[in-house]
Amino acid sequence: MSNILFSHSYYYKLDPKQWKNKMPFPPLGTIYAAALMRNKGHQVHLFDTNLLDSPKEIETLITNQEFNYLVIYDDGFNYLTKMCLTNMRAACFEMIQIGKKHNCCVIVCSSDATDHFEEYLEQGADYIIQGEGEITLEELIATLEKENSVEIIKGIAYKKDQQTQVNPSRTVLQNLDELPLPAWDLINIDSYRNIWKQSGQEFTLNIATTRGCPYKCNWCAKPIYGNRYNAHSPEYIVEEIAYLQENFGVKRFWICDDIFGLKPNWVQEFNTALQKRNLHIRYFIQSRVDLLLKEDTIDALAKSGLEEVWVGAESASQKILDAMDKGTQVSEIYEATRLLKQKKIKVAFFLQFGYLTEKQEDIQKTIQMVKELLPDNIGISVSYPLPGTKFYNKVKDDLKLKANWKDSDDLDLMFQGTYSSHYYRKLQRFVHKEYRKSQGLYYLKNIFNSQIDSDKLKAILKLVYYIPSAYWDKIQLNTLENES
Repeated sequence: MSNILFSHSYYYKLDPKQWKNKMPFPPLGTIYAAALMRNKGHQVHLFDTNLLDSPKEIETLITNQEFNYLVIYDDGFNYLTKMCLTNMRAACFEMIQIGKKHNCCVIVCSSDATDHFEEYLEQGADYIIQGEGEITLEELIATLEKENSVEIIKGIAYKKDQQTQVNPSRTVLQNLDELPLPAWDLINIDSYRNIWKQSGQEFTLNIATTRGCPYKCNWCAKPIYGNRYNAHSPEYIVEEIAYLQENFGVKRFWICDDIFGLKPNWVQEFNTALQKRNLHIRYFIQSRVDLLLKEDTIDALAKSGLEEVWVGAESASQKILDAMDKGTQVSEIYEATRLLKQKKIKVAFFLQFGYLTEKQEDIQKTIQMVKELLPDNIGISVSYPLPGTKFYNKVKDDLKLKANWKDSDDLDLMFQGTYSSHYYRKLQRFVHKEYRKSQGLYYLKNIFNSQIDSDKLKAILKLVYYIPSAYWDKIQLNTLENES
């Protein structure tokens, strides 16, 4: 059996916006793959790049130990890796070169490598795993160990006689419970906990209950798990939660599924399984407003410990939602928000500006929705074309100078939109200020009708900044709008 060094290519310190948040999550996808290979009898090690300064640090480890394989296996559950940021691509290229210098067979599995396999092969990678990777990795290494031909291995790209070979794709794994629990013991949990202390937030770990998404939003990245939707059993997930509580004392979780709780009765069974084990947790998720309105979903979520839900609101313009193939109605955003607040569950909006055909009236509808509904948080981006999506195909001819962001705070509009990139950067900041201003005014209006805690008091005091600042931003936006 072989000695395998697992790693990945996301570095929080190379993404200033995320590093500033001080809320890093371990590479979940990486430790799923490591756990499987360890179960198959291989010796596995993890070089976790998340909290490190640069790829150069891997060289010390590779120099001091002899590894047969360097497997750069990105965390496909982390939306940051799906964005294919160029800082991380450059880091991965450097890691590939270091691995080859030390005679490792280098295998890469990531969203970016799936999309741009030829570039990774040119940098020296021996094999690129395309799509979901665990079973492909297991078969690939077993085949290499026997010195058999890799031509029959589905889901890989490689060089043969200086020519790039792309084998047929592999179907995704349907019974996720076949996989062992992720190799959490490979993670230095205390190093993450120490960073979280700086954020002022309760330490949180990430778990995934599902893979894939059956919806067809035409801008959303699906290079790893595709449009298929497969779920772990509630019992598997509760077993993992019990392990993490017992070994690391963790009680709060980020369930990082693209869509949580879509399978009928899954949430209800999850709640029952938690109660049987007498496990009490708090967690937050991503979901869709239409899904949350089905039957007793919100009730079951509240009982099982749901603390906050991020919904892909995207826009308050039905025209834009329809253009995105989102499949939701603006009215559903309003209704889901009302019901979640009624159950004391925090609701947060993902918002997206800059989509094709967006006009000023669409932008204003979205801003008005935020001010009316006052979600507990918002996350704003501009439309970002990712390979393999219908949206990418619509705008790919515009992507001459730039096709990927450098980091997650880039916000460059890389195609010909209604307004300039400068406008949308300013809009992102303006909407955040309008949101904080509206929030502060709401707390001020109700100062005698509800209990005012320190956070609400701070929001009221910050009105001194947000009111004039938002006003000035609006003037600048009007100027930029007229220049477009």
